[in-house]
Amino acid sequence: MRDWINRWNKKIFRGYHNGVHFLQTRVSRVQYILITATLTGFVSGMMAVLLKRSVQQVEKFVQHFSGKEWLFLLCPAAGLLLTTWIIQRFFRGHIEKGIAMVLKSIAGKSSFIPSRNNYIHFITSALTVGFGGSAGLESPIVATGSSLGSTMGRLGLLSYSERTLMIACGAAAGISAVYDAPIAGVMFAVEVLLAETVVSYFVPLIIAAVMGVLCSKIYLGESSVLNFVLKQDFNYKFVPFYVLMGVGAGFLSLYYAKAFRGTDKKLHHWKVNPYMKALSGGLMLAAFFLIFAPLYGEGYESVKMLADDTPARILPSASWFHYIPQNVLLLVFTGCILFLKPLTAAITIGSGGNGGNFAPSVFVGAYWGFFFSRLGNATGWLHLPEGNFTLVGMAGLLSGVMYCPLTAIFLIAEITNGYGLIVPLMIVSSIAYFIARTFEPFYMETKQLALAGEIFTHRRERNILSALSLASITEHDQDVFHPEDAFRDLIQHVAKGDKQVFAVVDADRRLLGVINMNDIRGMLFQPERYDETTLQDIFHQPAAMLPDDTPVTKVMEEFDRTKVAFLPVIDEERRFVGFVSRARLFEKYRGQVAQLRDIYEDQ
Repeated sequence: MRDWINRWNKKIFRGYHNGVHFLQTRVSRVQYILITATLTGFVSGMMAVLLKRSVQQVEKFVQHFSGKEWLFLLCPAAGLLLTTWIIQRFFRGHIEKGIAMVLKSIAGKSSFIPSRNNYIHFITSALTVGFGGSAGLESPIVATGSSLGSTMGRLGLLSYSERTLMIACGAAAGISAVYDAPIAGVMFAVEVLLAETVVSYFVPLIIAAVMGVLCSKIYLGESSVLNFVLKQDFNYKFVPFYVLMGVGAGFLSLYYAKAFRGTDKKLHHWKVNPYMKALSGGLMLAAFFLIFAPLYGEGYESVKMLADDTPARILPSASWFHYIPQNVLLLVFTGCILFLKPLTAAITIGSGGNGGNFAPSVFVGAYWGFFFSRLGNATGWLHLPEGNFTLVGMAGLLSGVMYCPLTAIFLIAEITNGYGLIVPLMIVSSIAYFIARTFEPFYMETKQLALAGEIFTHRRERNILSALSLASITEHDQDVFHPEDAFRDLIQHVAKGDKQVFAVVDADRRLLGVINMNDIRGMLFQPERYDETTLQDIFHQPAAMLPDDTPVTKVMEEFDRTKVAFLPVIDEERRFVGFVSRARLFEKYRGQVAQLRDIYEDQ
């Protein structure tokens, strides 16, 4: 039976590859990439739509407990426990989450994302957010869409740069489907995922984003996540206040990043049973939700209330709150929420849930815009349009937290069905982004990876080097010598080969030193010294030794510092592994540069 299955599998794969080869020979390379981008956009868009539908179904199930407040408040804990059980039972207790996983795969895994990411984020995020976890679905959607793009690229036998483009197409389609915002989807892919972008990439990205939007319109209709109609036109007289709000958004973004990282780090290092951590996280969320109900779930419903000028609907219904003036209560309530949301998002994700910071940052931005404008109007001499400031604040925090100002600008412009707020959106987003990047150069979820050279940044040379591994440029076929060996033994190897540098090791192959051809050039013409001289008298310490896990960016820095042609590579016990040469490093570098080409260039 097994042999029969294996034969059929071989036939299926052979037929599939024959089909791919047939298509590739019948269309041009550009046409083939566009066809793949179209399929990627459709599949990713459908997955995004299905995820939203799944969350809606889970939320309907949870609403059955809304009449029993104590049971309703335990739903987030139930979601975290279910998510933890799935991860522990089926995925060995760990999954890589969100945008960081995608960026790491692009830089360090040749844009190959494991196929399990096609569905794992779908399942876990639906349970986490559907049961009330205070996180967003956008990062899981990006992870799912990117994984599907990688799978399509792998099945389509595409090159590394083309697979990377398909990853971006999958992400663009996912964002576009969720928000019904194709331009924002394209901008997100360019700003966040594609450190290297050429103009021709925009065509496949646009096609994929359009496919995502079509999936959303056909299967979700008009029930997109966010959809607003401007009630007041932009007034240039309010520009100074938008500037002030942008400054506040920048510093609030820094607070968001610090609060989230700090809370998530404490939960990550909390050494307890994963189920106990999930239960504890769920109970902490319940304590927050008991008073601050808008923190529950993604929170988009309360954002719509603020933007539609019905903010009183978010206030708690407890009778003792009625003794506080509504304006004062609104300011205090919204002020507390915008500072608490980063904490609840971190608790949700850090205690075992799956979600992202895209939706929470939009949520905090909306509350910041409302708080700022309502505080100004409380003076009695200002009449700031609170709905407009709420919408613009969303762009400010998204730009400052996620480091994607263009995405923020076009997202809000598209969900408001026009560009009436484009000027304040540009002002607030750019100011918030500038302040956030000035004090913190890296996005909070990728900071450690960026500093370690494990993901691409917008520094082109560093990206190319990060795509290389030290093992791939190390020359391992090296003869080694011992200190007691005679100089004649070394000469015999020099005569038979073309090596320029040699390693001297002890009995356990631990590196003691190196010998360069320049060190012995003068002795080559003194045969009387061949037998009386041992290598103990010749070898010297290398200018630097490279651990075998050294990033290639660091290798390049060592070559620049030492000005030598060869450096030895050692393992964690100082055993000699091989030599890496400056010439081989530059050869590999040029090979990587050659792969980063326009899709319209001939192969």
